[in-house]
Amino acid sequence: MVGACSDAPRSEGGPSCGIQIGHKRVIEGFAVETKDGLIFTVKGLLHPPERLIAYIRYAPDPAGRRRRDGKRYRRLYHFDEQEALLKAEYPDYAYHDPILGLQLQGVPHAHVTRVFDPRKHLASLREQGPHDPSEEMVLELDELLQANADVPPLDLGISGSVMLGLHRPESDIDLVVYGERASREVHGSLSRLLSVGSESIRRPNARELRALHAVHQVDTPLSFESFEKMQQRKVNELRFSDRELFLRFVRDPAEVAGSYGDERYESVGTATIEAQVSDDDLAIFTPCRYGVENVSILAGASIGDLRSVISFRGRFSDQAVRGEIIEARGRLERVRPLDQRRPHHRLVIGGRRGDYLVAPAMEAQAR
Repeated sequence: MVGACSDAPRSEGGPSCGIQIGHKRVIEGFAVETKDGLIFTVKGLLHPPERLIAYIRYAPDPAGRRRRDGKRYRRLYHFDEQEALLKAEYPDYAYHDPILGLQLQGVPHAHVTRVFDPRKHLASLREQGPHDPSEEMVLELDELLQANADVPPLDLGISGSVMLGLHRPESDIDLVVYGERASREVHGSLSRLLSVGSESIRRPNARELRALHAVHQVDTPLSFESFEKMQQRKVNELRFSDRELFLRFVRDPAEVAGSYGDERYESVGTATIEAQVSDDDLAIFTPCRYGVENVSILAGASIGDLRSVISFRGRFSDQAVRGEIIEARGRLERVRPLDQRRPHHRLVIGGRRGDYLVAPAMEAQAR
C-alpha cells in the first residue's frame, strides 16, 4: 500500500516524506525483496505511484557464491547482466517510465515482500551486537562517527550486502547518512579525520587506488592520474581498518522541492560539454547536482539553456566545486516543467558506459 507524507517525528524512524510500502518510506539506500526472490537496491528519492525505481543486485542461484537462510544467491555486478536476466526471466521488472522518458528497472509495489531499511539494520546491530567480523567493523565505524560528528544515531545506516545478510569476509562497508545537516556534519568530520590522520580511517593507497580505478574505468574512461587527483579531495570512497568503505549522503525527501511528475524529461542524445560550476550545494549527495554556467557544447546537439549536470550514481558525487571548469559527457535531456516555468536542459551522467565528469585543469595538472 502506498502511503502519503507523514508528520511522524524522526525518532520514529525514516524521513518525513517519501514513497511508502506499508509503514516503510523507501528511498535511496534501501533494498527490497520480491515475490520472485530477487533483491533490488532502490535509487533516488522520487518514484512513480505504484513502482519503485530500483536495480537488481541479487538473484536466487543454486551455484551462487552468496548464502542466506540456507539459500544461495548470485550477485549481478554489471548492467548488461542485469538486463539480460530480467528480459529472459523476469520481464515484469523492466518498464518504460513516461516521466523520465527512459527504459528502466523497477519493482511494482505489489511484488515487494520485504523492505530492508539501512537505519533500522544499524540500530538492530547496536542493540543485538555483531555476529561476525564485518558487523563488528560496522559498529566500530559507527562509534567513530558518533564520537567525531554531531549526528543523531537514526541518521546513520548500513546498506549493501551487510544489510542484506549476504556479505562475505572481504565485503566492503556501505554507509548511508540521511538528511542534509547530518550529511554535511559527517562529511566535514571525515575530512578533518583524514587531514589530521586516523588509525582506522584513511584514503586508499596507490595500489588500492589502481584497483578502484580499474573498476571505475569499465564505465568511466579517466586516466589514473586524474582519477587519483579527484579521489584525494573526496570522502565517499575510503578505507576503514583496511576494508573498502563507500559512503552515500542522501537528502531527506522533505528537503527536496517538487515530486515525481512535476517535470517531464526528453532525451535529445548524448553530449559532451565544458562549463563552469556555479552551484555545488548538492554536490556531495546521491543523487548529486552541479549548477553550471558559461556552457560550451563540445559534441552533441547545440543548445543554449543547459542549467545543470546531475548523476544518480555515487561515484560522481563531490567531484567538482564552485568556480571550477569541468568537462562532462552524458545524456542530454530537455526538462519540461508542468507549471509555467520555461523548459531547459540538463546533462545526466552515469547512465551509460563512457560517461564522465572531470576538471580539465586537473587533467592537465595530472599530465
